[in-house]
Amino acid sequence: MSLLSAPSSRAPLARGLATALAAGALAGALAVAPAAATDDRGGADSAGVPAGVNGGDDWGGGDGGRDQGRYRGVVTTDRLPLRTSPARGSEVIRYARRGETVRIHCKAPGDTVRGNPLWYLLADGTWAWGAARYIDNIGPAPRWC
Repeated sequence: MSLLSAPSSRAPLARGLATALAAGALAGALAVAPAAATDDRGGADSAGVPAGVNGGDDWGGGDGGRDQGRYRGVVTTDRLPLRTSPARGSEVIRYARRGETVRIHCKAPGDTVRGNPLWYLLADGTWAWGAARYIDNIGPAPRWC
């Protein structure tokens, strides 16, 4: 049987494998990226690595707020699916509840959800994507991925 005629039940497995490979590549790239000075605004270094991505885990305290959880948001819907990619059909990793505060790593375009095409990559340990339509920013808007 060729891949083109494979049953559709294999599609979630293939998406999961592709997601796992992409996540591994991202983690590997971040782990081997050289340290470099950041600008005075706490942006990314010359390699595009966010400032403080390997830093502490406070939300804007001792290191000037330049860590991976610098941006925050609050969930505005009863049950927000957090997904493996910024697409409505991607696998759900977990759900966030109304009022939950989430750490936002960055934002990226994806599937439009109720008129909003932006998605947030959450840095809460799961590295899942949440539709920005249902997450209100606390403080500054997240940077682009």
